[in-house]
Amino acid sequence: MTIDLGDHRKIMTDTIATTASSVATRRFPADFLFGAATAAYQIEGASHEDGRTDSIWDAFSRVPGAVINADNGDVACDHYHRYRDDVALMKQLGLQTYRFSTSWARVRPDGGPVNPHGIDFYSRLVDELLGAGIKPWLTLYHWDLPQALEEQGGWTNRDTAFRFRDYALDMHEALGDRVDVWTTLNEPWCSSFLSYTAGAHAPGRQDVAAGLAAGHHLLLAHGLAVQALRERDPGLELGITLNLTVAKPVDPASPGDVDAARRIDGQFNRFFLDPIFRGEYADDLRADVGHLGLDDVVLDGDLAVISTPIDALGVNYYHGESVSDRPAEHPLLGSAPTDRPTRSPYPAADGVFNHPQNLPLTAMDWEVQPDGLRELLVRVHEEYAASAGVRLYVTENGAAYDDRVAADGGVHDGERTEFLESHLGAILDAVGEGVPVHGYFYWSVMDNFEWAWGYDKRFGLVRVDYETQERTVKDSGLAYAAIIRERALPAH
Repeated sequence: MTIDLGDHRKIMTDTIATTASSVATRRFPADFLFGAATAAYQIEGASHEDGRTDSIWDAFSRVPGAVINADNGDVACDHYHRYRDDVALMKQLGLQTYRFSTSWARVRPDGGPVNPHGIDFYSRLVDELLGAGIKPWLTLYHWDLPQALEEQGGWTNRDTAFRFRDYALDMHEALGDRVDVWTTLNEPWCSSFLSYTAGAHAPGRQDVAAGLAAGHHLLLAHGLAVQALRERDPGLELGITLNLTVAKPVDPASPGDVDAARRIDGQFNRFFLDPIFRGEYADDLRADVGHLGLDDVVLDGDLAVISTPIDALGVNYYHGESVSDRPAEHPLLGSAPTDRPTRSPYPAADGVFNHPQNLPLTAMDWEVQPDGLRELLVRVHEEYAASAGVRLYVTENGAAYDDRVAADGGVHDGERTEFLESHLGAILDAVGEGVPVHGYFYWSVMDNFEWAWGYDKRFGLVRVDYETQERTVKDSGLAYAAIIRERALPAH
């Protein structure tokens, strides 16, 4: 399948030229990378082909009420069979780099020996990307732990961290000659607290101590993998991707609101940033959650491993938080996406309430807050990355909207285009304040399986018809292609 963007490109080129003649454009740094991202379970399908066995998401999707409409990733976007066409589409969009994840359940089914068929798929994908002139950006873990390892304790079992190190080395053995950027984990906050404490994501456990143990063991896995990969190949660019937020008190003069923001920042951001960059869990965080189980799993030497130097930090940002110790009179819309009861993902945030900020909402009921991205990048650079010499990338940022195919066959998703441009503008604002941001990955290349939301939410630059697997480039995809081509953001 090939989608001809020729006519669209001419339209967008004419639009850019007209715009450039009437208003100033904002240009991106010469070495800034433009990309987009996906994850294995969300797009690949082929859930039990060529030796792949269940991940925790296969098992979780079969739990009644866990995923909207009982959706699953058995077929998803059928990328396993259509990857060549999908890469050709990425090339037509002008992507310079593509962030994808490898499936542990495909490469080492049941956590056991290496599966050559699984390795071969990713080898062919990497070759296809390189042939298209697209830089492969590999993430080793995007939440698809083999179910067999979960049955041995999953991320609450310290041994899983060492098994992850072995899996990382297996992937490097196969792809290290062609892939030079390696990300250990995607969003460990989600794969620990959202998954083991809140129960909203696989494996669906609801246990405060389990979430804390999972969070620490994920960090340990990261450190062990970085050490092993660095020893194997010193020339690699190694890093991790964290989803981070900007937590602000509703009333900066209220001690209760200030403490609410401190707790959310500690249990969302600093739980991961401080061990990675400073080799410690902050004193206030340990006072909040140490007695709930964290102190039981942190062993001597762990933090030295976790703080093994990295080269790159990926920042995932979708929205900020405005919090208080008082309930909101008109709380934000939205709830758990399914009928399955969940609990708060925060181990110690009783009495913390989100307040609406009167901002536009996406289809996820997330507030659109682009300036939060600028503020976050400035903070992470000044407090963590600059002194460590670590390069910053925005590795996920995107929005779900209820877009439809119009009568003319197009998908006219103006809200998503505005979201994309405003957040790229926020990155340029951060660059203007001295933050060397090196790249941006929109989430996602295409609509896909959106975890507990199933196929109910669409984030893609490309629309996927899940019945026919037809791909349709949305207006936002055309707009992104024009930005990449011109390396400039039109001013409005």
